[in-house]
Amino acid sequence: MKNAMRSILTMAAVLMLSVAAIAQTTVKGVVVDGDSGESLPGASIVVPGTTSGTVSGFDGSFALQVPQGASKVIVSFVGFLDKEIALSGAQDLGTIKLESDAVGLNEVSVMASIVTDRQTPVSVSTISTELIENKLGTQEFPEILKSTPSIYTSKEGGGFGDASVYVRGFDSNNVGVLINGIPVNDMESGKVYWSNWAGLSDVTRTMQVQRGLGASKLGLSSVGGTINVLLKSSDAKKGGVVKTSVANDGRKKQLFSVSTGLMDNGWAVTLLGSHTYGSMWAKGTEFDAWAYYANISKKINEKHSLAFMITGAPQWHNQRGNKHTIQQYRDHKDEFKYNSDYGIRDGKEYGGAYGYNYYHKPQAQLNHYWNIDDKTNLTTSLYASIGSGGGRRVDGAQKNWLGVNRYTGADYDETMRTGDGLLDFDGVAARNATYVAEGSQAIIGNSVNNHTWVGLLSTFTKDIDNLKLTAGFDGRYYKGEHYKEIDDLLGGAFFLDGHKNRDDYTKLKKGDKYSYYNDGEVLYTGVFGQGEYVADDYSAFVSAAISRKAYKRVDYFNYLPGEQESDWEDFFPWNVKAGFNYKINSVHNVFVNGGYVQRSPYFRNVFLNYTNEVNEDVKYEKIITAELGYGYTSTNFDAKVTAYWTNWIDKGLVMSLQGQTANITGLNQLHKGIEIEATYKPSKKLTVKGMLSVGDWVYEDDVNFSLYDDNNVLIDEFNAYIKDVHVGNSAQLTGALEINYEVLPKLRVGIDYLYNGRHFADFDPTNRTNGAEDRVDSWEMPDVSLVDMNFVYKFKIGNLDASVNGKVNNLFNVEYVSKADDGNQHNAASALVWYGYGTTWSTGLKVKF
Repeated sequence: MKNAMRSILTMAAVLMLSVAAIAQTTVKGVVVDGDSGESLPGASIVVPGTTSGTVSGFDGSFALQVPQGASKVIVSFVGFLDKEIALSGAQDLGTIKLESDAVGLNEVSVMASIVTDRQTPVSVSTISTELIENKLGTQEFPEILKSTPSIYTSKEGGGFGDASVYVRGFDSNNVGVLINGIPVNDMESGKVYWSNWAGLSDVTRTMQVQRGLGASKLGLSSVGGTINVLLKSSDAKKGGVVKTSVANDGRKKQLFSVSTGLMDNGWAVTLLGSHTYGSMWAKGTEFDAWAYYANISKKINEKHSLAFMITGAPQWHNQRGNKHTIQQYRDHKDEFKYNSDYGIRDGKEYGGAYGYNYYHKPQAQLNHYWNIDDKTNLTTSLYASIGSGGGRRVDGAQKNWLGVNRYTGADYDETMRTGDGLLDFDGVAARNATYVAEGSQAIIGNSVNNHTWVGLLSTFTKDIDNLKLTAGFDGRYYKGEHYKEIDDLLGGAFFLDGHKNRDDYTKLKKGDKYSYYNDGEVLYTGVFGQGEYVADDYSAFVSAAISRKAYKRVDYFNYLPGEQESDWEDFFPWNVKAGFNYKINSVHNVFVNGGYVQRSPYFRNVFLNYTNEVNEDVKYEKIITAELGYGYTSTNFDAKVTAYWTNWIDKGLVMSLQGQTANITGLNQLHKGIEIEATYKPSKKLTVKGMLSVGDWVYEDDVNFSLYDDNNVLIDEFNAYIKDVHVGNSAQLTGALEINYEVLPKLRVGIDYLYNGRHFADFDPTNRTNGAEDRVDSWEMPDVSLVDMNFVYKFKIGNLDASVNGKVNNLFNVEYVSKADDGNQHNAASALVWYGYGTTWSTGLKVKF
């Protein structure tokens, strides 16, 4: 009887499995971007009302077993409109094109030179909105790139928005940053101050890092690469988002956005606002930051459309301005959170000595998209940015009352502190009040840097069979206004400070300018062109740009009226680059590229020692670079390997040294390395990503430099012994491993591991003049391994989509040095450092309506 029953059950099981197999059919297809044709890995394909679903592989393909009788599937991907497809049994759906959920995004992508992987022969990594939302947490915006090959990010002193990013060992001065295709590197210095763009994490749709040459056709000063930030456009669907979050040290954030969607009259409006406030991890780093964004689009007809965008992030934040030795941190009661640059004023916490920044830099764009015909387009952007703000500085004959020696990290003998070790601004105010005839001996001033920047960027594209021709114009005018103004007399009645156009005994009050007052003007005009040929198996491009960059300096304090303006100093930089990509088959591809860039020196290097006197030794800087790469792409695994070589020749550097100026020319750097990144997705639930980059970045030669006094009179010539010294400030060996797993339905957990090694301290060439004694490498910081963790849980609140997320950075509270200046002994004891953050956390709620 038992045997008979066992046989019956076995037959029933086989029958049920057979019925289940018969009751299911297979649906397959390939999901791609409807505009670019690029495959969309990770797209979701589900049968509505069931648990049947899958995701597309790295080549966009999928195969899904659907229940018998299923009538449709829904294909979705972040940033695209959902697509519903009717079914009729087993079938091949072929290529499924998803349309963008934003208006005018394709046109902006062309202007911004956003590239298609495996087609454009450059080294590229792309960061999605979803990744930013899930992984950023309380980190600064550039830190989302820290797991990208050859990129090192740091919070610097740890103030809000003070983060820095290095690409292949080059800082932001030498990395082109574009927002919607518009260059935002400072026109005088090349720097990018991320606090001016603190709201970008809320409004970024895609962030793409193009290492090396990059695909931008503009005449950029990119040595290490280009960071392209593509902002959200007006949403094609009506709706909105509400977010709220809390984090360590009382940090809070609220965000609200709403969109009309694309209306029947062709208009679409998207608005966003956010408020972030609280304190950062280190002591004395309170901040208050707002962000706003508006995009108004109008589809006039099939050929013409307009889009107006404005974004800004007014903020103030307290900072840490001075590094200290490792022992000084260990000896202080606050240890690695120690901040020497804030104190007490009128009984309240006050970030005063190199410890406070405020700025607002709105940027507006008016874009016109003209689809001349199916193969011809003209995109034109008129943009403007008007920035205002600055940072506090201590000045006066007795400024050491509130100072830290920036060369030793220790207080001056005269520094006044409270019993708690904070700067004693009230004590200084009481002392200032005793100087009745002389006025304040120590004051707080604002070092102001206002600017006006307007530009026009126009890009024309023409498709001729497999050939795409691009040509355009890039014009910019910039005026920077630089001065100091009195912010706080600190108990005194006035302050004395004269110059050529003011009597030395003029009694200055709050708001009066002092110390310096000058303008820097920059006029840039350039043209660019590119030819790109794309066939089934290969693609190639050649591009070139030539421009005129002119500088003028106006000084209102050091020169008499009629003598205050310098002549325009003209430079004519140019570049040329080319690349070739070959698709061996559907899985393998190889690429090669190379280029030559001649760029003009920065404003600071042209006019010596903050005067209108032109630096006769200034030179064009030259960059020669080449890359060789390989890519592998299959259904559940992709990998990229890139080898690069970059030679930076005749770099110039002008340094201010306690009343003297060093003019260094002829610095040559060689940067070479290998980058590897891979992603493995064995199932819908699990994704594993990894990265390894190995670099060798050194100075090639010893250099000679000239030292001048305050009157630009030559003091002497010196040799700086820097040959074979490693480039500092960026880890030359980095690795990362990221695991994301759906542990429960709708709950995904991520663990990120980051390794930084071969990280050398930055150094001052003028401190290496003693021959063999200084011909040693900079101090190498200890290697560091960090672990972060995050989770995202998606659920419903009624009919609304909602999610809860959380992020913990530096899960194991590792103590590590993130930045250092090499000391005179080139070792750990003499180096001045900043420590990285310990454990920080954040959690938030998001609701879509």
